[in-house]
Amino acid sequence: MTTQDRTSDGFSDLAQWMDAEADPAAESPEDARRRRRRRRTVWIVALVLVAIVVGVPGGYVAWALNAPLPPPTGSAQAPAVPVGGAVTLALPSDGASAISVSGAEAYLGPDASGIWATSGTDEARPIGSISKLITALVVLDAKPLASAEDPGPTLTFDEADNDLYDKYYVMGATIAAMPTGSAMSQHDALATMLLPSASNYAEAVSTWAFGSQGAFVSATRRWLAENGMTGTTIVEPTGINPRNSSTKTDLLTLGRLAAAQPVIAQLAATNSLTVPGAGVLHNTNDLLGESGITGLKTGNLGENSYNLLYTATLDAGPAGPLSVTGVSLGGFSHDSVNAGVLALLASIRGGFHDVTVATAGQRIGTVRTEWGATAAIVIDEDRSLYTWSDTPITVSLRIPALDAPGAAGPVLIAPEDGAVIGTITWTAGPNTVESDVRIEGTIEQPSEWWRLTHPGQLGNG
Repeated sequence: MTTQDRTSDGFSDLAQWMDAEADPAAESPEDARRRRRRRRTVWIVALVLVAIVVGVPGGYVAWALNAPLPPPTGSAQAPAVPVGGAVTLALPSDGASAISVSGAEAYLGPDASGIWATSGTDEARPIGSISKLITALVVLDAKPLASAEDPGPTLTFDEADNDLYDKYYVMGATIAAMPTGSAMSQHDALATMLLPSASNYAEAVSTWAFGSQGAFVSATRRWLAENGMTGTTIVEPTGINPRNSSTKTDLLTLGRLAAAQPVIAQLAATNSLTVPGAGVLHNTNDLLGESGITGLKTGNLGENSYNLLYTATLDAGPAGPLSVTGVSLGGFSHDSVNAGVLALLASIRGGFHDVTVATAGQRIGTVRTEWGATAAIVIDEDRSLYTWSDTPITVSLRIPALDAPGAAGPVLIAPEDGAVIGTITWTAGPNTVESDVRIEGTIEQPSEWWRLTHPGQLGNG
């Protein structure tokens, strides 16, 4: 019998076996599908055996072992976007407060430099010696100094000025020596009024600038109206009268005006100063230099009427220095006001943080082949994003070889371990970070047996 006869007999036997394998009339649809799959497999094996036996020149084996492979496919999905820890501002629980922050609008929003956060009502409350800031600004508006170092004109104190010492002593106000016939520069008189908060100096300086207290009060009312401080009332220059009152909104305006006035800004930031005739002056704001606080003025009238108008410069890392203006009104005590301000500033500073958005080698997808080989799609580098509180973070994954980000599609004909195939980007507020996306793992080539037994999947590369 020839080889051809043997082969023909083999096919005949094989066909008979497949036809006899099941009774088509009795088998279910699923059995029929399984029978057809077995039949195709047997035919493929038979063809391979025939090709091997017959050895057709340029035939099946040579073609199958060299035919192009189908390209790998892949799918990837951007990882879940992390959320930074939400920050609760530690606003004071007693009285009323307000705060504005400039220099970080890209993080905090465009309204941060206005009134960013508040607590309590905006009713007018007694402001005590914060009144002296208004007195100083009104005096400097009428009698400006050329610079923060300019001493200005000389004030000579007469007997009426000396009597102010006794007047305010009896009232229990803060006072400083003012002997009859003594003299002092305008700059030093303002310093004595602001640092130790000497009430006799507030009245003496304002009378010197305007000629009388009536003229001073009238000028102050005009100045308040010009600066939009319609919720503020000033009836005398010291603040000892509780009718001197203001709202937290107006006081934020006052804080910005005072911080922008060079003489007042410098004096408000000074812990102590020696003034001829007055001696060593100590600032009543004992928070100066703590937690970035740079000013401005205390104003206390006793229990439940402790006030602080303050400025601060906070280090917020990559967000840059923050310029803060704040006010705390109607606090229970001096210590409670100070503690509340420090806690609020700490909560602002602590609200800026790095959020980890990815780690090197983090798997976000898979490359797979028809023959079962796989490799991972991973993020190449550790990445974090500097942001404020729980600012939303957006993520964008771009892998050009895929049909679309996050969808399955052709990746590479022969992806290699470490090959960069795309990028992933995260954005929050003004900041954006990016990392390469790469292949991790080697795509193994199919075995010869797979090639020989999967002719329908070859030739499509």
